[in-house]
Amino acid sequence: MNHNTPLTPAASRPARRLPGGQRRVLSTAQLRSLGVSPGEMNEQCRSGGPWQQFLPGVYLLHQGPPTSEERLHAVLLYAAREVAAPAVPAQPEPGQPHRPVYREAMITGLAALTLHGFASAPALPSLDRVDVLVPRLRRLRSTGCAHVLRAAALPTPEEATGVPVAPVPRALADAVSQLTDGGTVRRLLSEAVRAGHCEPAAIIRELDQARLLGRPHVVDAVDALLAEGRAIAEDRLYAMVREFGLPDPVWNVDLRLPGGPHLGGLDAYWPQQAVAVELDTRAPRQEEDALWSEYVRKREHLERLGITVVYVTPRKLREGMEQQAAVVRTALMASGDRDPAAYVVVLPR
Repeated sequence: MNHNTPLTPAASRPARRLPGGQRRVLSTAQLRSLGVSPGEMNEQCRSGGPWQQFLPGVYLLHQGPPTSEERLHAVLLYAAREVAAPAVPAQPEPGQPHRPVYREAMITGLAALTLHGFASAPALPSLDRVDVLVPRLRRLRSTGCAHVLRAAALPTPEEATGVPVAPVPRALADAVSQLTDGGTVRRLLSEAVRAGHCEPAAIIRELDQARLLGRPHVVDAVDALLAEGRAIAEDRLYAMVREFGLPDPVWNVDLRLPGGPHLGGLDAYWPQQAVAVELDTRAPRQEEDALWSEYVRKREHLERLGITVVYVTPRKLREGMEQQAAVVRTALMASGDRDPAAYVVVLPR
């Protein structure tokens, strides 16, 4: 038999045993579980045959380029330690899709951001390679469109369009590690916060762990991110007061003792009740530094003067606005049971 000899019915038998529809990309192990021998796999992939080997140990059961979905599954099949389960159960349980379970592998980087719905991330067909995250000790090389990235500890994957993807902060860090254009980095970080995917603190934590905060274009993007994150948090604070019927405070003020020192700035202050709200927008790496010490000193000083300070994080405002409103309302109601606060001068900030 030469390469131009048509396939015999015996050589084409595997194609009739295999799934159609969505599962048109399978690994060597899956094909073997279906009774396809290595010789039959090679025969199907010969010139003029119906299949192609797309990545090592991964086959497309058709000729021509893969779809974006097939490429994602092919990369995961190449990188993952797949849970032992047949590709096509003989008797699938009712309501259970024939969906592979990928172990120790997930899509990350720009491809993951696209799957998370980022408008500023490129379309999947335009990506020359797909980043896949695996444990650091895995012996696996990048090949073809599969670009292997490693982590000492894998994050818990999320699911998007039926494939496991890294959470947004990790996917951002993996994408940023390969980007040199500051504008692209700023757009991605900004969309992550503006679209509600995550808070600035989570992004900065991942960038810090990836040792990316020393790159000038990343530092500039992070500065812009923190400014935008604070603006979004302030808008949510305004919405909390409005939507939950809290009394109107004075916004963005500085407090001073009469003829005395500056006491600090506050995002919201109720003078009659001597209750203040301050947004805690510190970056994660600042939790134990001088800025946190300053937060503590200011709070202790104000409370000695009889002023109750409520610290609110952007995440709490996003995920539990009603609960934060209840905390502030309780502090306002409790003001009548406290001794009067010291007189302070309230100035616009």
